[in-house]
Amino acid sequence: MKTLKRTLVSAMLLTALAAQAHSSHTGGIHTPANPAIDAAFDIVHTRIAKEGNYAVFHIAVAGKAGQSRPSKVGTLAGSTAFSYVWPTTIDPAAVGFDHNAGILAFAVTAHPDFDDTPLYDENGDGNLNNDGDLWHSHWVVLKPDDACGKGKLKVVDIAPGAKPALPRTWPGLPILIDSPGYSPVFNDSTLEVRVPFADLGGRADLGFDGVTAALRVNTSVHSPLLCVADVFKVASGALTLPGKLGQ
Repeated sequence: MKTLKRTLVSAMLLTALAAQAHSSHTGGIHTPANPAIDAAFDIVHTRIAKEGNYAVFHIAVAGKAGQSRPSKVGTLAGSTAFSYVWPTTIDPAAVGFDHNAGILAFAVTAHPDFDDTPLYDENGDGNLNNDGDLWHSHWVVLKPDDACGKGKLKVVDIAPGAKPALPRTWPGLPILIDSPGYSPVFNDSTLEVRVPFADLGGRADLGFDGVTAALRVNTSVHSPLLCVADVFKVASGALTLPGKLGQ
């Protein structure tokens, strides 16, 4: 009888866990796994959900999210950043950039050769300038630039002498990037970031996609400064931004 009870309890727990896992991957964009892609970047589900006053940015991968990070090269020039990215239809003006400046994307990145979150001490050691190797969040504005490779995107450069609109947490780099300090949370195969909904400009009709990619700093550290060098996977397959908030 005890064995039967234990079997029943185990079955109930497994059913509950399966239901929980299934519910965590409802809505959004579902993408088949691809064994040819590093499992840490092989997107299988992308979603932005509204929970109370927050938008929850969610990506699930076939392997362990956040497990792979770039190797250190020792210099800013030629260094690499790995990224989980949600390109959106939000106007960049919603987060403090100029109207129609490009494609506004939310990104979670890691890069051991430089720190671009000067307001935050992610590793808690009292030094604000040595945390780039830890996963952290950004808003970036993207545009195509063939200087990065035909049809490839870059983070939009700020030309010398130009005075574009910039968010108050702009980290001082000559590109359209913001370091808002939202904390990414990794849990096995998933990555989630909670962003105050008001910070999205209240856009309930936003569209989105999911991308994993490597970005590279130009070896001359000049325009273009930061190119999307390698795209590992696009959730929609073609960057069509088909996802809808809360759906």
